[in-house]
Amino acid sequence: MISDLRGQLCVKPQQHYVIIAAEFNGLITSRLADGAVEALVRHGANEKQISRIWVPGSFEIPTVAMRLARSEKFSAIICLGCIIRGQTAHFDHVAQQVASGIAAIGPATGVPTIFGIITADTVEQAMDRAGLKMGNAGWSAACAAMEMADVLNQLSALQNS
Repeated sequence: MISDLRGQLCVKPQQHYVIIAAEFNGLITSRLADGAVEALVRHGANEKQISRIWVPGSFEIPTVAMRLARSEKFSAIICLGCIIRGQTAHFDHVAQQVASGIAAIGPATGVPTIFGIITADTVEQAMDRAGLKMGNAGWSAACAAMEMADVLNQLSALQNS
């Protein structure tokens, strides 16, 4: 018999989520953060269960996320930023470091740390992914956070039974 374990889109009363958002490209990242909050609230969170932390840019997100993950106070961490390609290699360096930094946190700490960083060639592409045409990447990141928090809770219950 095959047994499926799947995370649910719901926020339980004991859960607390944190959104870390970059101030750089704030027109876009504020829309991402609002989308993440809306998703969490729609799925049962109240304002006391959601914290928002603003950092200067996407590059700073992994440092704050690691510190918060190590605190063991959060069910999941939602990382939101926007890196837009320019005419130099800066985009490539920042995007690579941010992706690597965020990717390392979940496995190192056991806290789901969700990558909600938009990497785009143009402002228009980024805006499309922040709610204009292609959904809101912040909303999607919050949904992934809820599912992962629930999957890990279910795994803990299985291991303790």
